[in-house]
Amino acid sequence: MTPKREQRYTILIADDAEINRDLLRAILEDTYDVIEAEDGEQAVTILQQREHEISLLLLDFNMPYKDGFGVLDDMQKYNWIDSVPVIMITAENDSTLLKQAYDMGVIDFIRRPFNIETVRRRTINTIMLYAKQRRLAAMVNEQIYQKEKVSNLMISILSHIVEFRNEESGLHVLHIQTMTEILLKSLMRKTDKYKLDRETINLISNASTLHDVGKICIPSEILNKPGKFTDEEFAIMKQHSQMGADMMKGVPFQDEPLVKYAYEICRWHHERYDGRGYPDRLVGEDIPISAQVVSLADVYDALTSVRVYKPAHSHEKALSMILNGECGAFQPLLLECLVESSDIIQQEMAVDTITRGDQRVMENTAVELAQYEELSTTDHTLRILEQERTINHFFISISQQILFEYTSNPSILTLSPLGIERLGLEETTTDPYHNKQVQEMANPDQLAELAQLLQSTTPDQPVVEFDCDLRLDGRLRPVHLICRAMWSSEEPPEYTGAIGKIAEREEKEDIQ
Repeated sequence: MTPKREQRYTILIADDAEINRDLLRAILEDTYDVIEAEDGEQAVTILQQREHEISLLLLDFNMPYKDGFGVLDDMQKYNWIDSVPVIMITAENDSTLLKQAYDMGVIDFIRRPFNIETVRRRTINTIMLYAKQRRLAAMVNEQIYQKEKVSNLMISILSHIVEFRNEESGLHVLHIQTMTEILLKSLMRKTDKYKLDRETINLISNASTLHDVGKICIPSEILNKPGKFTDEEFAIMKQHSQMGADMMKGVPFQDEPLVKYAYEICRWHHERYDGRGYPDRLVGEDIPISAQVVSLADVYDALTSVRVYKPAHSHEKALSMILNGECGAFQPLLLECLVESSDIIQQEMAVDTITRGDQRVMENTAVELAQYEELSTTDHTLRILEQERTINHFFISISQQILFEYTSNPSILTLSPLGIERLGLEETTTDPYHNKQVQEMANPDQLAELAQLLQSTTPDQPVVEFDCDLRLDGRLRPVHLICRAMWSSEEPPEYTGAIGKIAEREEKEDIQ
């Protein structure tokens, strides 16, 4: 079966000169879908409507209504420059203009008058580099998403374990996590005293889910007593903070920040700013900020939730009781954060658990992805990818053998110089399985069989040897192919293409 045709990439040509657009279209339309814009404003309109379809923008410097730099300004404004690579079309040789264009995100230049091979090569290179970058981004995005999803699942399991014994709603742990995150973000905006950043906030809010883990060790008849505790019962109940801290001490990886924050929260989330809390009667800033925030979140959720010993208070009543000091003393700055975040806290506490969980996964995925600087479409990333291709191209170019490289997405066949000469093909061929010249050079059924063999390999056994007939030097000759399938590193691995060499066979080898 012939491999399915790869989706054609779309190129937007923005140039006010019709003759330039016609020349570029003639060079590219056999391989790509081409869209034309007659000026900068039209180019921006097309990008607004079809950004996700466009794989490359060929952009002229000098255009009416909005020039090339005006288009680049809009691409930066709307973040299109991160997803749509730009090659500038110019007859200029002004180094200042070129530097400005590079600074604004342009990847490469094509000079007029056009050289056909230069246009094709730079177009293919840019699309391939961005396709590889997108695959890398998608792979890391999926890994981070799955990690966050597993983390949320463990939090959900934990909330049910702790609160099953506590006969609570099952939402308490998730409420504490959400409110801790809201308060910390507000605190980060107000002061740099605590050295908070997005990663630290994520760690503390995740660690907050363990704040009541010590309650597992408290007898259920005390834990779920509907009335007021006796002094002896309250003394036992208070032990849960020490017991939770002891559990955290026994956890491996004590150097991990998450374990450190979990210990602080378990032990000190019932301390109070005036020193009247427990178990250690810490005062003021002796209480770690992680425990201070969870303490405030814990009190708020206890007030607004139904318990075996009381009904739920309203949001407004809970805020009033906390601010009036009826629930103990809290840091004044944190109380400011509570008031300023009041509306969002009320809104978030009402969100369905599953919805909030999915939202948290997506938010944390986005935050963590933003920290992968190598994934951004910067000059640094593209230089590394271009360097990789340059190295491969160099070794292929000095080889005295027929070598090839095939990438499946985008579908492109690249040949060594000897391969170009003897097979009669260009250095790069897009969608080779459906290319007329390739089909004249090789039997399509044999090509389909080879493709199936390569895709049937595994990362542990990627090598395929294959005999077929190819047209070399204009004559059909028997050849022997040695190929190595390429597989991605993610789980499950994905077939990404192949590399290999072609060697002639003696005619007599066919007769056994």
